[in-house]
Amino acid sequence: MTQQSRTPLAAPGPGRRRVVGGLFGLGAAALAAPVLTACGGGAGADPKTVTFGSNGADATPKSAYAALTKSFTAGSGLKVKTNTVDHDTFQKSITSYLQGTPDDVFTWFAGYRMQYFAKKGLCSPLDDVWEKVGGGFSEATRQLARGADGKYYFVPLYNYPWAVFYRKSLFKERGYQVPRKWDEFIALAKRMKKDGLSPVASGYGGGDSWSVLGAFDYLNLRANGYDFHTSLLRGQVPWTDPRTARVLDLWRELTPYYQASGGGRSWQDAAQSLLDKKSGMAVIGLFLGQQITDESLRSDLDFFPFPEVDPAHGQDTVEAPTDGFMLSRKPKNPEGAKKFLEFLGTARAEHTYMGVDPSNLAVHEQAGTGSYNALQKKSAELIASAKRHQSVRRPRQRPRLRLHRPAARPDSEDMTGGSADKPDSPTD
Repeated sequence: MTQQSRTPLAAPGPGRRRVVGGLFGLGAAALAAPVLTACGGGAGADPKTVTFGSNGADATPKSAYAALTKSFTAGSGLKVKTNTVDHDTFQKSITSYLQGTPDDVFTWFAGYRMQYFAKKGLCSPLDDVWEKVGGGFSEATRQLARGADGKYYFVPLYNYPWAVFYRKSLFKERGYQVPRKWDEFIALAKRMKKDGLSPVASGYGGGDSWSVLGAFDYLNLRANGYDFHTSLLRGQVPWTDPRTARVLDLWRELTPYYQASGGGRSWQDAAQSLLDKKSGMAVIGLFLGQQITDESLRSDLDFFPFPEVDPAHGQDTVEAPTDGFMLSRKPKNPEGAKKFLEFLGTARAEHTYMGVDPSNLAVHEQAGTGSYNALQKKSAELIASAKRHQSVRRPRQRPRLRLHRPAARPDSEDMTGGSADKPDSPTD
């Protein structure tokens, strides 16, 4: 299995952002960028305090990051001051944030989206940190953490797959069968609609416009293959290419089965409709599990790989973003920040995080998987069995899929929410 990341956001032609705007009626307000500011101090910052910029504002990841910082403080004596901002605001304001006075350590995504900021000098290299933590990661994960100059700029925490999620009890009650091919998927959606369900949960209101793009990525991967998909996102193929038009035709075939009024709904509310059995399926990342408040529901959740469109490409690629941490270009407490990153790059840290948020997969090779629930185990098997692993980061964590517009830099519009991205879906 190879691990690749999302490609630079530059492409001739209309671009994904305008494509999505036309298909779903998203206006400029839906794609507007709020402002992200740091909580770090000035020149007199406390040498015993590390500032941490986090995009984990939802209840579960917020608690998981709190557990991490508490564990680090207990072992190091250093205090962590966390600046938590909602995921989409973080995504959209990341460039101006890093150009200002960012926190010492901040959450971000592996691969190309990290490499851009490394190339622009908006983050610090972490080779000395990797000398201490590198033995716990595979070479594929190491590649995702390196910049174009070969230096390390990223410390990974977890990854997670995107797939088509559903409730097992609903499928059993209605006699639904898991589809493998596109025509079977559409036939199931038609049946669900006839049964009074919203076939595919949909919530792309406000900053959640990324959430509808998971289907686009998978449709392109399934119809045209991995190489074409990455070439399109790198700007090596125009968006007016007939192969892209075919993907949009397939997407139009699916859109009548999306949950109505998605523009007025958040991705969390859309996920809740799946949990409430008002929607039959959801194209989303494993982070869907963060919405579960009744643990009895977790065992009733299941997923299947996005269906096959062209037998030549089958279902051989899985969207699986990798999320983690980076060091700002001029941290106020560089020594303390690197100690924090060294801790975050341990199996212990991953175990601590997963103990609160069982909606991701550890990437440290020494991290135990004995506590994995059924969804985590199946997710790990899905990623391991894939011929290609598309690492996108989640605006999620939202996933994952990002909105694209022809532009040469990831500004507030281009970086809207590993991937492969959460949250999460995944490409920007």
